[in-house]
Amino acid sequence: MRKLFLLLAAIGLFAPVVSQARDTVYHLNFQSVVDEAVRSGRLDGTVKFYLRGKNPKGSIVQRFPEAVSNKKTNAANKSDEEACAWALQSVLISFQENAKKHGANAVVDLVSFYKRNEYKSSTLYECHAGAFVSGVAMKGRAAIVK
Repeated sequence: MRKLFLLLAAIGLFAPVVSQARDTVYHLNFQSVVDEAVRSGRLDGTVKFYLRGKNPKGSIVQRFPEAVSNKKTNAANKSDEEACAWALQSVLISFQENAKKHGANAVVDLVSFYKRNEYKSSTLYECHAGAFVSGVAMKGRAAIVK
């Protein structure tokens, strides 16, 4: 009985440490990640990205249904900012593919959408960085801009 008590006491001491995972929230520059993704060839540059509050040059001819992309990346051997940039680039790649599927040349009304909570900014995106994984979620609409 005493061994059982000691085992339960030991588990109780370490349980709070295990259950408190890191979740650091960052608000980072959106356009710098887009520019780097185009420079590196991860995005081909044919689809333009506009955060809500940034209007495209020209008029929006057609908007398509809202889409959501939620991407995670391994944060090992990366700074939080690097991991966040990788996760955002993955999100943008999926939006680019969706836009092309619709024949669109832009993604508009982009907002961060982590755990279904909107973070709206005309210049920043939201990223959540943990000890092992970082993630970005966004929603937006493919659009044809002329």
